Amino acid sequence: MPANSFNGFTDYGVGIGLRVPHYRHILTRKPVVDWFEIISENFMVDGGRPLEVLDQILEQYRVVQHGVSLYFGSADELNREQLKKLKRLVRRTKTPWLSDHLCWGSVDGRYTHDLLPVPYTLAAAKHAARKIREARDFLEVPLAIENISSYAEFRASTMTEWEFLTEVVERADCGILLDVNNIYVSSQNHSFDPFTYLDRIPAHRVAQIHIAGHTRYDRYILDTHDHPVIPPVWRLYTHATSRTGRTATLLEWDANIPSFEEVHREALKARQFMGELVEGAAGSNPSSC
Repeated sequence: MPANSFNGFTDYGVGIGLRVPHYRHILTRKPVVDWFEIISENFMVDGGRPLEVLDQILEQYRVVQHGVSLYFGSADELNREQLKKLKRLVRRTKTPWLSDHLCWGSVDGRYTHDLLPVPYTLAAAKHAARKIREARDFLEVPLAIENISSYAEFRASTMTEWEFLTEVVERADCGILLDVNNIYVSSQNHSFDPFTYLDRIPAHRVAQIHIAGHTRYDRYILDTHDHPVIPPVWRLYTHATSRTGRTATLLEWDANIPSFEEVHREALKARQFMGELVEGAAGSNPSSC
């Protein structure tokens, strides 16, 4: 399987999210970890404990930034003050790429602090792509756009989610942060085939993959990031990497966070699934989730 032609970071292996409960363990034990992903907004400050910890992490580990508030789908224009703070952090971490979500979440400068779905229309795709290009040009770092989990659909949509994602990234000429757990969650909530999703997106643009756990309720699945990855999501991960080749992979665990060792063990399971896929599963016919 050839290297991913878009991102060029196939040697990044498997990372985990940098979370407060693990700070002491990481700083004192210095475990071997391929890389850490940070939530950019947690470190877009002028000083204090967050940056002190981050600087210590940067002395030993590679760090990649992941954002939650650029809101490329919002009608608002990009917040220039926010971008300036983000660019200072980009320079501090030397992140090789930066990711955020394909969603909306702000109105007239007021932020919902949530990742809300957008209607899958050509007008929305053009709008999001323009904002992504503007952010990339200002930040001077490659961008990867993440597909979100969703719990409602718009009647105004004229295309599928995977068609919309493809339209946006092709117009923006950017990467994809492919969250396979989000695909699984949305496929269960909206009754579509997750393997069709994976087969229809431009695999060469997948710069990073997210895996995570979720919570199943009576009528829907919620993307909670508070459980281990379930077998159907691992099967999607295997299928995804059969198309993308070895791709930087990140385990998200953001609630009911267990010990560092348990989170790291769960993340490293990706190595065996990635290895199986790259070596020969590309031509397989996966069973439905």
